[in-house]
Amino acid sequence: MPKNLLRISAAAVLLVALGAAQAQTSAPSSEVASIKPAGSNASRPPGIQVLPGGKLLITNLPMFMIIAHAYDVPYQSMRMSGGPDWIRSERYDVEAIAPAGAIPAGLSSPEIDKLMMVMLQNLLATRTKLGVRHESKELPAYAVTVSKTGLRLLKSQTDEKDCVNVPASPGIACHSFNGGMGRGLHAKAVDMTDLAAFVENWSDKPVIDKTGIKGLFEIKTDGWVPMRQMPPCVENPSAPAGVVGEDLSDQNRPTLFTVFDGMGLKLEARKLPVNTYVIESVDRPTAN
Repeated sequence: MPKNLLRISAAAVLLVALGAAQAQTSAPSSEVASIKPAGSNASRPPGIQVLPGGKLLITNLPMFMIIAHAYDVPYQSMRMSGGPDWIRSERYDVEAIAPAGAIPAGLSSPEIDKLMMVMLQNLLATRTKLGVRHESKELPAYAVTVSKTGLRLLKSQTDEKDCVNVPASPGIACHSFNGGMGRGLHAKAVDMTDLAAFVENWSDKPVIDKTGIKGLFEIKTDGWVPMRQMPPCVENPSAPAGVVGEDLSDQNRPTLFTVFDGMGLKLEARKLPVNTYVIESVDRPTAN
């Protein structure tokens, strides 16, 4: 899948909070919107694309993953639960365009993401009668911290100011990963929050950035052995076109703890406040 097709937001543990972006504008409702079964598009690679001007395109994703994206929850995380079986099997396409001027010029890509996610929440509430209960619980989790040896990652050649309307330059998508458990982590311009959010898709506990480190980094690692059995409804959404699932044939791969150690980071088991979401009600989308 092209790097800019799947966007993992930098605000994955901020969840619904709008932060600085909300201070500048209220969350937009979509001016033009479509939610429909993937149908003939079901053979196309799944993905999410945020385009300049407030356009959101979602292709061939289970409704559960669309809801997870709307609430900024890692797709395969245990933070989101509930809902009927069909939301994990039936795939949909979404196209939504924010009204002109709803996305102020100069916002960073994470701020744009947050606004687009709330727009998607509003769309789902209207078209599917989606009801989600938010709870903050103290749960076993992993805190991402810096190891005693210090951080061992290259600074990105892309600055945050260049991440508005990504990709920032040809072939580079900000706050976006390729790969996963089987192929390792591959990114050109991500921060520590991005890392925690992406890895949580394969972790046995929520993963929360506690490094205090700011800025964008390049990341390239090997794959790792599974920490838990993956949900049957979701293959790795960042797999390249034509690749389904993960390559798990090499059982001599490192653990995720070893992968983090190679980056100068640690996964520390702690009890931490974790935002969780329960899908209490959802209908199949109404006609466009």
